[in-house]
Amino acid sequence: MSETATKPKLVLAYSGGLDTSVILKWLLEKGFEVIAFCANVGQFEEDFEAVKAKAVSCGALKCIVSDLRKEFVTDYVFEAIKCNAIYESRYLLGTSIARPCIAKEMIRIANEEGASYIAHGATGKGNDQVRFEMCAQALSPTVQCIAPWRDAEFIESFKGRKDLLAYCTKHNIPVDAKPKANYSIDENLFHTSYESGMLEDAMVGPDESMFKMTTSPQAAPEKGETIQIEFHKGIPIKITNKDDGTVKTDPLELFLYCNFIAGKHGIGRIDIVENRFVGIKSRGVYETPGGTLLREAHLDLEGICMDREVKRITETYLASEFARLCYNGFWFAPEMDLIRNSIQFSQRDVEGLVEIELYKGNVTIKGRYSSKSLYNADLASMDIEGGGDAFDYNPADAQGFIRINAVRLKTYAALRAKDAAEQKE
Repeated sequence: MSETATKPKLVLAYSGGLDTSVILKWLLEKGFEVIAFCANVGQFEEDFEAVKAKAVSCGALKCIVSDLRKEFVTDYVFEAIKCNAIYESRYLLGTSIARPCIAKEMIRIANEEGASYIAHGATGKGNDQVRFEMCAQALSPTVQCIAPWRDAEFIESFKGRKDLLAYCTKHNIPVDAKPKANYSIDENLFHTSYESGMLEDAMVGPDESMFKMTTSPQAAPEKGETIQIEFHKGIPIKITNKDDGTVKTDPLELFLYCNFIAGKHGIGRIDIVENRFVGIKSRGVYETPGGTLLREAHLDLEGICMDREVKRITETYLASEFARLCYNGFWFAPEMDLIRNSIQFSQRDVEGLVEIELYKGNVTIKGRYSSKSLYNADLASMDIEGGGDAFDYNPADAQGFIRINAVRLKTYAALRAKDAAEQKE
């Protein structure tokens, strides 16, 4: 058997950047046959042919680039929209939700190529190491993962960017000649995130020049635009620009247009400090224009379509648990299956349209309509006694309703009064 045939196969999550290029060569030195894998999840202006060429020049057996954009939108992004997912009340999970999509494809390639190992370039302090490996092990319990940034020998050899660059020079690994930005970037079609470097100082604001997906609200057009977004079972199915007539119905095109139109009007920027799963607080700057727009529209439509108690359970339990599980890397866990199936049930009547004005960072709801609306104008009207022709509602019934609901409040008040009297004695 040849030497090559005896080498174990490994699939490396490869970006073409400095870290993963060094890791690729290092893995070759460790005796692995490396297949580079790059996921196209909508990175901004990425040259995937150049990435493939660089991987092969570094010694990869081959480089597989998978276009996952449509799957990412339909099977992951829209799942988050359906439950209005948000982590710690602010973060729309842009990085988190891409990881299971990438990990699933990585495992598919590993199985197809007969690779027993996978590797990634995530650091030992971040969330991504957990997300990649938890998803991978859920999908392939026997796969073995190599994380160089947790390997003592690797860390000893590469203490910083200077060591990485010296290694590239030694092994003729091409390095991007452009100056490195003083922050790190992660991007996909759902969002772009910026962290580390200068942003580790929580009082240092982001440079306007860093943003890729959104215009500054101050520089956004002076005239707003009105759009309509239609949903079916909680999923966006159509967007219409009421000003210029643009219509999009294909899921990927629809979402990319949401990014464009919301980004144009400065929508979707946040600057936060969040709690990583590994116990470290992290400062991040995010722009999520299309996701912000769709979440606002979906929230509003639920208001007219969804039963009050279903809404309470969905908001209080399902959405928050979805966000926590997604953020922490448990996308393929059984409890996430339970959550997603419950959310699917909650969305069965969430259909209709929402009309929205976009203006200088603001998403303003102008109206909504649903054929499955639970809202009844006669029942809600202050000008119509009772519930109108369709409902038997007697305002006098509210007296008993209030008295019954006040029983526990009166009981509690009596206990507090008793305590106060005893303290005076």
